[in-house]
Amino acid sequence: MTAQPLPLIGWREWGLLPDIVTTPIKIKVDTGAKTSCLHAFKIKPFTRKGQAWIRFWLHPQQDSTDEVICESPVFDRRYVTDSGGHKQLRYVIQSTLILGPHQFTIELTLTNRDNMKFRMLLGRRALAGRFVVDSQASFLTGATQ
Repeated sequence: MTAQPLPLIGWREWGLLPDIVTTPIKIKVDTGAKTSCLHAFKIKPFTRKGQAWIRFWLHPQQDSTDEVICESPVFDRRYVTDSGGHKQLRYVIQSTLILGPHQFTIELTLTNRDNMKFRMLLGRRALAGRFVVDSQASFLTGATQ
């Protein structure tokens, strides 16, 4: 029995996070990042029925001031080292991610990415065993926008 080849994705893709927001998000596929992260600001923890939750605001589209208020159960809190070597304690949430025909659950850390081009990074933990990345291609799973 021969193993099926992994699907190919580009260095950037459109994705949906239906557990969090209905607007498509342009994602940078980042094989250098261990964890995936999502742009968030005004991060406010709260409790719902005895469980830790997080409310955060999101600009789902690049170069847009449109704001979406999102809520999710808190999955974890972890120290993450960013590309500049700075350690930051971040909230971690889980969400379904839809990339074209592919759907699976990922962990996302929340951090302010206002100064970054992409609202979300898809890291190695989410990619491992699921995809092969073509660093010259874009939007191979289809245009979701």
